[in-house]
Amino acid sequence: MRSITFTSHGTNCAAWHFSGIGAAPERPCVVMAHGFGGTRDTGLLGYAGDFVAAGFDVLVFDYRGFGDSEGTPRQHVSYRRQREDYHAAIAAARRLPGVDPDRIVLWGTSYSGGHAVVVAAQDRRIAAIVAITPAMDGLATLAHVVHRSGFRGLARAAGHGLRDLSRALTGRSPHHVPIVGPPGSAAMMSSPGAVEAVLPVAGPTWRNEVCARAALEVGLNRPITFAGQLRCPILVQVGTDDSVAPPAAARRAAAKAGRRAQIREYPVDHFDIYQGPWQRRAAADQLDFLAGVLH
Repeated sequence: MRSITFTSHGTNCAAWHFSGIGAAPERPCVVMAHGFGGTRDTGLLGYAGDFVAAGFDVLVFDYRGFGDSEGTPRQHVSYRRQREDYHAAIAAARRLPGVDPDRIVLWGTSYSGGHAVVVAAQDRRIAAIVAITPAMDGLATLAHVVHRSGFRGLARAAGHGLRDLSRALTGRSPHHVPIVGPPGSAAMMSSPGAVEAVLPVAGPTWRNEVCARAALEVGLNRPITFAGQLRCPILVQVGTDDSVAPPAAARRAAAKAGRRAQIREYPVDHFDIYQGPWQRRAAADQLDFLAGVLH
């Protein structure tokens, strides 16, 4: 592993580059980033290690404003900025020695699972996508929030978001809310067990907070509208018990991708895929998928 940096819109982003074990020149490279508010040291390295052992290069990066990357405001989740960072990471991966620039695989989880769809629709050179427990439709997510917490929960999130946006417009420091928290809290994700599932895999750079304005644009983030534009194979891995990213939206996105999509379902919740037997099962399915679609 070596640490590298690349530039996204004038800001340095931090990444780790792993070279595939025993691989020949012109290797495929998996570009990985985390979901909503995640960092590269939080639950991703198990998957990266499996890819490296199979001969893939891997580039794991932090978005601007997160982890070891530069950028302000800190902890600001913007799906537009994160997609831009993905494009910049792909450009960096294509410049890595020994990497085949036409065999770039996008790997995403949760929010980044959706980003991977949009980015691949925009970059027709992408060879394949792995999207695990992906957030494919922000409108479906909002409907899920209303179903779980009622309109009061949605109004509370919007109120925190407007407070943060007001502070941004007047040049003040951000108003943060937790990423995960107990049911009924102001956290962006407050499903039962979320805190207990995330904390064991949280890396040293992860912070349990984001700028609250992110809640105002969740409904605008709709990767499902890009799924029909894909020209590369995609593996969609769905948690049937997912309490954060609605599984029905992931299934609809796979259906829109048509014959290019393969779908696998597991009896797990959103955060159950970062360690333990379900991580191993999901990783094995990813390797099988890539063995079949990369040439």
